Amino acid sequence: MSRDISERRKNLLEALSMAGRDNSNAAVMYHTAMGERLGLGMTEEKTLDLLQRMGPLTAGEIGQHAGLAPATVSGLIDRLESKWLVRRVRDTRDRRRVIVEINYERLAGFSELFEPFVAALGELYERYTDDELELILDYVTRATALQRAATRDLTT
Repeated sequence: MSRDISERRKNLLEALSMAGRDNSNAAVMYHTAMGERLGLGMTEEKTLDLLQRMGPLTAGEIGQHAGLAPATVSGLIDRLESKWLVRRVRDTRDRRRVIVEINYERLAGFSELFEPFVAALGELYERYTDDELELILDYVTRATALQRAATRDLTT
């Protein structure tokens, strides 16, 4: 950190660092508790979230989006498949490709557990202007990209 920064900025950067760590801890604890309720590990739960948001993906695409090594992704898909939460299917356009898709029948009722938190976030978003939301979105998007890169560095 440069010595030329103001005391206010130094304090803000320190507070932002602590708030980021606190937010990260809260997210880990929330998803750990949610995973326990669903009978899933956190990585399994987050992979299902990825598949819900992005649609069916290959193992390589899952690894790319999650920042996980190929061997990790294979074991992860095996665990989800053994719980009947996903299935491997052949790509209809390229029969050599295998795609992982969610078994939505098995996930029935899972989303209800998330609804109270999602509603609370919606109420929080109402406090911000559109310009403030753009700034928050920019920060979260950039911080997420940095964290994905750091995850890739740890797993490859």
